[in-house]
Amino acid sequence: MEDILASIKRVIAEDGRVSARPARGGRPTAAPPAPPPPAPEDDVLELSDPVDEGHGLVSEDAAAASARSLAALSALKESSQALPQGDGPLEAVVREMLKPMLKDWLDQHLPDMVEELVTREIARITGKHF
Repeated sequence: MEDILASIKRVIAEDGRVSARPARGGRPTAAPPAPPPPAPEDDVLELSDPVDEGHGLVSEDAAAASARSLAALSALKESSQALPQGDGPLEAVVREMLKPMLKDWLDQHLPDMVEELVTREIARITGKHF
């Protein structure tokens, strides 16, 4: 963090020197005012600082609701990992809905399709048309 701040200060200082060069008219332009001193870092909450449990950032109800939502998301992720690669929850639901419809269609049409294809193949091999 300190390296970043030092880099920013260095760039600002270089910009001040560049603008102090004479302009086309031969008169130097005024350098921008020096940046204000950095604010004290007491106001910054470091991520490593623990938050006082008694004065948390969220209420207990909001924290519990968030935990439940995250647990549901985790459970969904775990259940979707059990599916074949590339299948998401929506694809699995659609597949389960289509299975009975596909079975009914195949039961109704497959015997006729197979009979027609076998008849064509026999006709092609024997040279006779039925």
